[in-house]
Amino acid sequence: MPAYGFAHLRSRRNHPDIIEYLERIQRTLDPFAGHFVIHGPPTEVVEGSWPGSMVLIEFPGMAEAKAWYDSAAYQEILHLRTDHIEGDLLLIEGVGPNYDPRERAAKLRAQA
Repeated sequence: MPAYGFAHLRSRRNHPDIIEYLERIQRTLDPFAGHFVIHGPPTEVVEGSWPGSMVLIEFPGMAEAKAWYDSAAYQEILHLRTDHIEGDLLLIEGVGPNYDPRERAAKLRAQA
């Protein structure tokens, strides 16, 4: 089952460290088969408000996502982003290709 690194980046400051981070991040993802699915603007907010931008990185599974985040290569560049961009990063497991939200609804209905 795929897993994702989801980042909500609320405040951004252009800084040479951010450019270096962008130049180096893909090399940290490659050993874990990670790739960008979404990387920042533009966005079209159709409900509510969304301050900032979004990044979504896909991995084959949660083990690879965690291993990437904990890797020495990523930890070495992490400060280049966190020193200049306020945000949150989540690692979250995706749903499989046969996911049916009606099954979740049935479980919730049974618990109610």
